[in-house]
Amino acid sequence: QVHLVEYGGGLVQAGTSLRLSCVDSGRTFSSYPMGWFRQAPGKEREFVAAINWNGDITDYTDSVRGRFTISRDNAKKTVYLLMNSLKPEDTGVYYCAAAPLSNLRLGKVVDNFWGQGTQVTVSS
Repeated sequence: QVHLVEYGGGLVQAGTSLRLSCVDSGRTFSSYPMGWFRQAPGKEREFVAAINWNGDITDYTDSVRGRFTISRDNAKKTVYLLMNSLKPEDTGVYYCAAAPLSNLRLGKVVDNFWGQGTQVTVSS
């Protein structure tokens, strides 16, 4: 059982950086694969990045590869998303989630394995 909470969203200028954090505040923690998703206004939620249990496998959607870095610190029960060179099209609500890697890539995450989301707004 996990309870995920995202931190770090905000309003930033294009070309700058932002780091999001997702903490498992639940009573029990396991080294689940973790992922980040985002949802722009009027659009469906889309996959952004994923990481396996020990951090040696990562995956990114094409639009963020080379700009975003997903990482994790299992001792802190936290997964991070470092977003560099932000663009206005990166704007959206960012969610973290826990699921098998293959399911994360497809967005197949049960409802109670999603965080509540944190807003990221990138101005031009």
